[in-house]
Amino acid sequence: MISQELLEILACPKCHTKVELREPDQLRCPHCKVLYPIVDGIPVMLIEEGKPSPSVGCAATSP
Repeated sequence: MISQELLEILACPKCHTKVELREPDQLRCPHCKVLYPIVDGIPVMLIEEGKPSPSVGCAATSP
């Protein structure tokens, strides 16, 4: 799990919104609705590693 201090400074690489911790192994951008993995305690904040949340598409591309 990542520290609260680190979580407070992490931002979505697409829209720069602060991310939220989802499950013990995922970070979620509340704006884009994209999930980023946490691998061995390290957040993988690469756009190409982000996966859309199952329920909603990217708000950044919606009209």
